Amino acid sequence: MFPLGNVLFPHAQLPLHVFEPRYRALAETCLAGDGEFGVVLIERGSEVGGGDTRFSIGTVARIVAAGRLPDGRLRVREWLPDDPFPRAEVELLGEPGSSGDAGAARADVERLLKRVLAMSAEVGDAPTSIDVVLDSDPAQAAFEAAAAAPIGPLDAQRLLELDDPGERLALLRALLADQAELLELRLSGT
Repeated sequence: MFPLGNVLFPHAQLPLHVFEPRYRALAETCLAGDGEFGVVLIERGSEVGGGDTRFSIGTVARIVAAGRLPDGRLRVREWLPDDPFPRAEVELLGEPGSSGDAGAARADVERLLKRVLAMSAEVGDAPTSIDVVLDSDPAQAAFEAAAAAPIGPLDAQRLLELDDPGERLALLRALLADQAELLELRLSGT
């Protein structure tokens, strides 16, 4: 089963980029079998992290094409003419190894993220799962946390642009701490 934030109707197409380990496992299992899986709408919660509440009527989906894409980032070297669609010359960016303190920062970010998500749900902001478990690899955990964090697109872009996973986790920790302070003020009524 694949709970999503939107409804899939029979005979419709649904392009997916599967990045969570549990849904990668689902895709592998489906590809090894008949390719079918169920899609249901999330009633309350988030697509990332689990712990959501789901509707009981959904749609049978079938994988008709699949490919493995490398996870990673890119830098646009040059934008090309948009005709017939946006195009660019790009370079793929590698991910340098994590610094020594990235493991501790990963644990702090996971703790803060759970706290912020719980407080967000408490104040009624788009209830989301607080049952987030980040990968043990700090580089992957930083991206997972950034995807689940209630941050704006410009902050998300800043996180994406950082080359060092330790720096990404440090910025994410600061963003989440700021968000926690704002939510505490809302919860206290001031």
